Amino acid sequence: MLVSTGPAAAQMTQNEALNLAFPDSDIERRTAYLTEAQMDMAEELAGFGIEVNSGIITHYIATKMGDPVGVAYFDAHRVRTLPEVLMIVVGPDSRVQRVEVVAFREPPEYSPPRRWLEQFDGRYLEQGLSLRGGEIRNMTGASLTSEAGTWAVRRTLALHQVIAPFGNEGT
Repeated sequence: MLVSTGPAAAQMTQNEALNLAFPDSDIERRTAYLTEAQMDMAEELAGFGIEVNSGIITHYIATKMGDPVGVAYFDAHRVRTLPEVLMIVVGPDSRVQRVEVVAFREPPEYSPPRRWLEQFDGRYLEQGLSLRGGEIRNMTGASLTSEAGTWAVRRTLALHQVIAPFGNEGT
């Protein structure tokens, strides 16, 4: 029996995550270059002191037979002292379609379980998308993971609104 005492390895590659999110779809990689004003707007929309540290936002737009299916964003952030990467998929309606852990380097017992991640499905950027007084449940014994994941989803939804990859977000 092999027991790992070190950080968990990547759960999936970026391509595996995209194929999971968008089976049988055409996927186009795009990059948005935000101005300082757009970064400030995204931070304001995200709220709770959530920072937007880069104005270069790579995202993946999926279409099927020319119709938009969704947009995938990969949010890399620190949980406690080590990184996590989440793929956050946003639908044409600006609601979260799914959240997947792509990489988690903290000890495996702090990794967010599927059921916890499913809390974000169907959610949009609003006050209830929060751990404190909101509708997102905290993970017992993994509050830093809970906060990092919730902030990543809020940041992504705010960036999605600013970028407006389908041309109609934020209206």
